[in-house]
Amino acid sequence: MDFNSHNDGVVLVAVGLVNALTPGERRGRPFPVPADLPAAATEGLRNGYPNHREVGEGDAGELAEVAERLRVVFEAVSSGDVDTAAGQINRLLDESRARPRLDRHDGEPWHLHFHGPGGTMAGDWAASCATGLAIVLGSEFHDRLGVCTAPHCDRVYVDVSRNGTRRFCSTPCQNRVKTAAFRARTRTA
Repeated sequence: MDFNSHNDGVVLVAVGLVNALTPGERRGRPFPVPADLPAAATEGLRNGYPNHREVGEGDAGELAEVAERLRVVFEAVSSGDVDTAAGQINRLLDESRARPRLDRHDGEPWHLHFHGPGGTMAGDWAASCATGLAIVLGSEFHDRLGVCTAPHCDRVYVDVSRNGTRRFCSTPCQNRVKTAAFRARTRTA
């Protein structure tokens, strides 16, 4: 399932930034604030745009702040509180002064950007991610945003499957849960 080509990438960046830059738990283990914030921020951006340039120290810190605010959206949707998610998105849209703009660069055809020229990297990505998530939240697919349901994992995901039944951030988390369930069944049998 696709929202549209550019928006797909932007929503994947939102997921990537939250998962790479916010502390919590991942795959059953603590996930602290990354020691190498620029590398983690680059990884997050490359989740949606694999050829994105390396991120500098200052931009990485600002992107980490954006990621914390984006996490609120995923957590709210996952708990069924779409109103809180929408409120957070509206604040990000206002603060980042998000606005659609057709742009053409690097030999690409005209495509939609969600920020104007001359902004900061973090501000531009805040505008883009907020707009991309607003498009998802404002559609019948708002429940496709989620937080992993595996024990000891709080990484986020966007469900682009046909049937919309995804519950885990990754295959390793899904496998952990299935293995634990299998072991529990064999112990009781």
